[in-house]
Amino acid sequence: MKRIGLTGNIGSGKTTVASCFEILGIAVFNADKQAKLLMNKDVNLKQSLIAEFGKEVFLNNELNRKYLSKLAFNDDIVLKRLNTLVHPVVQEAFEKWSIQQSGAYVIKEAAILFESNTYQSLDAIICISCPEEIRFKRILKRDDLSEKEVRQRMSHQWVEEKKISLSDYTITNDNSCLVMPQILSVHSALK
Repeated sequence: MKRIGLTGNIGSGKTTVASCFEILGIAVFNADKQAKLLMNKDVNLKQSLIAEFGKEVFLNNELNRKYLSKLAFNDDIVLKRLNTLVHPVVQEAFEKWSIQQSGAYVIKEAAILFESNTYQSLDAIICISCPEEIRFKRILKRDDLSEKEVRQRMSHQWVEEKKISLSDYTITNDNSCLVMPQILSVHSALK
């Protein structure tokens, strides 16, 4: 079974495209959702987060995402330390999950697939392409973030052109063309 990465910068439409693949019967592992789940449930990871960032990282035994985001997205060193703790645990969860799946391929959806170097364990990469200003407007509309916070998060990801150059497939999601025919084309190539 092939293991395919699905990436794209924040606001590009990764989750929407992943949902389309799920409709086609493809199992999708959402790395961002799994990271949030594991930060709340994995005892060893929780202890590491508290040791690294202080007990304030949890509030009423739940991850204090606002606090952690404020720390991480305002300091590159803190973000790197956070990623160093979380990515190996998420990668291990993906490995276990993928073994249990069936089908021609599975998808690992992750915004920072390249930045985290986890793309190296995959057979092919799909990149969702969308201009920065469209992504910016989508994030402002979707998330409870200020313009400054959105720009900070966007700045921590590689530029889209670099991701596209390393990807095997690109799906354009900028309202200039239909997305589903592109998904079906990639699906046909992968199965």
